[in-house]
Amino acid sequence: MEREFLAEPVWAVVGVTPDSKKFGYRIYKKLKEHGYTVYAVNPNYPEVDGDATYPDLQAVPQKPQVVNFVVNPEIGAKTLEACIELGIRKIWLQPGTVSEEILKKATENQIQVVQNCVLAVDFPHR
Repeated sequence: MEREFLAEPVWAVVGVTPDSKKFGYRIYKKLKEHGYTVYAVNPNYPEVDGDATYPDLQAVPQKPQVVNFVVNPEIGAKTLEACIELGIRKIWLQPGTVSEEILKKATENQIQVVQNCVLAVDFPHR
């Protein structure tokens, strides 16, 4: 399933941060470096690497095909609600973002889930 997700060109990273040591930054950067259109989502920062950030998924100007969660499960549950509202059908849960509630609700709403670290994946050539 990871390959199917990685074939999608438009992503959002929820929990992005300007701190280059943190996963939210490293994941965002890796996706961009591999040619993806990536939207940064975090209401606490106006920008990351000169790119605008968005306060939530509803504010992103283009519907992402995959949403990468880099937030705690409580925020993740709210993010999943936004995915359901927006008709987003693929979510990628980083280690530490998973909860039974998120997995159950994703299944109930026919949302595909990958649980792995994006940084550990070999990206296809784009």
